Amino acid sequence: MKILITTDWYKPIINGVVTSVLNLKKELEERGHEVRVLTLSRSYESYKEAGVYYIKSINLEKIYPNVRAVLPHTEKLVRELVHWNPDIVHSQCEFMTFSYAVKISKKCNCPLLHTYHTVYEDYIHYLPGRISEHKAGAALEKKAVAQFSRSVLKKASQVIVHTEKVEKILEGYEVKKPISVIPTGIDLQRFSGDLSKEEKQELKKKWNIPLENQVLVSVGRLAKEKNLEELLRFFAQMVREEGREKLTFLIAGDGPDRERLENLTVELEIQDCTVFTGMISPEEVGWYYQLGDVFVCASNSETQGITYIEALASGVPALCRKDDCLNQVVTDGYNGFQYDSYAYFKMHLEYLLEKESRRVQMGKCARETAYLYSTWNFCTMAECIYKEVLVRQGMAKLSLAVQEEKGFSREFLAVWNRKNMLRRGV
Repeated sequence: MKILITTDWYKPIINGVVTSVLNLKKELEERGHEVRVLTLSRSYESYKEAGVYYIKSINLEKIYPNVRAVLPHTEKLVRELVHWNPDIVHSQCEFMTFSYAVKISKKCNCPLLHTYHTVYEDYIHYLPGRISEHKAGAALEKKAVAQFSRSVLKKASQVIVHTEKVEKILEGYEVKKPISVIPTGIDLQRFSGDLSKEEKQELKKKWNIPLENQVLVSVGRLAKEKNLEELLRFFAQMVREEGREKLTFLIAGDGPDRERLENLTVELEIQDCTVFTGMISPEEVGWYYQLGDVFVCASNSETQGITYIEALASGVPALCRKDDCLNQVVTDGYNGFQYDSYAYFKMHLEYLLEKESRRVQMGKCARETAYLYSTWNFCTMAECIYKEVLVRQGMAKLSLAVQEEKGFSREFLAVWNRKNMLRRGV
């Protein structure tokens, strides 16, 4: 098959959408499919490179980090993709590149599939005006998100979501298009290796972490919706009240909330036992998971949460805020725990930190869980949906052709009968 993937986000940016796109593209190509990507250029210049089509765009970082916008214009590269005539257009973002996805699918008369990655009602605090701080304003903005989602998704032949949590949200938005649940897969090979004791010590020395300290690790973008503030406050309480001096909180990643969070560590007096690494390369991210004794996450905005899977694949037990997206991912007492209060956070963390053998056993179970989220499984399910939609569209075309034929027959008979009536002088 010829498959076009459209996305507003692409490397060198690192986020869940980019990870999903790169893994899907790689796996599809390994299976012999021809894959091209349409995305946004990081400048006001359009170009193509190694099957990736970069459309010129302008910077909108004042609204949200790394966001860009396209301006209405005729785009030569889009015409080239239309001429390429893909069998499937698979859109990954609802904004800038989505209009191109719709245009190309219509021109090529091929199915448009759309993966819904983001629950936008968790991001309305980025909108100007701060009306979401008020109950009525938040309700209004949630209603607007539902209407926006319906208007976008009605243009797709098929909607893909990563978890049943998002499926239920879209059903609540009254989205009428078929919805399939396909968890994003990750490249398990990137997280399969084990850091030696010596390598862990060297990494600790790099970040001035005492060698005897146990480490809580968080990996991801530093943004308000990731709820890292809660983890810092819980961590401070553990250090202050439970006497956990030999405990370090390692926060790997960067984002718009970093400065506020760093200031919070000073306020909570935990700056000496908290480490902010900033952005780390994708090649090194597995090392940082493994440096942790426990992976922690308090995000309440995830559609799936790739970091959960990466942590499990690295063999690290997880301690995460309870969320529907974690169903069948983090199982209490098997590969980690879910918490919904400080009391449960504290209880589960102490249980995990108490014995290394306990963490090792849960780490093995964590890796077993992660196998379910391989890129192979991800791509296999995507392929099945592609074929299903193609068959469905083919049947629709056939049905339409039959209807048109029947319509033509009825019109022909009507005209024929009128002529015969005239001939007979009726």
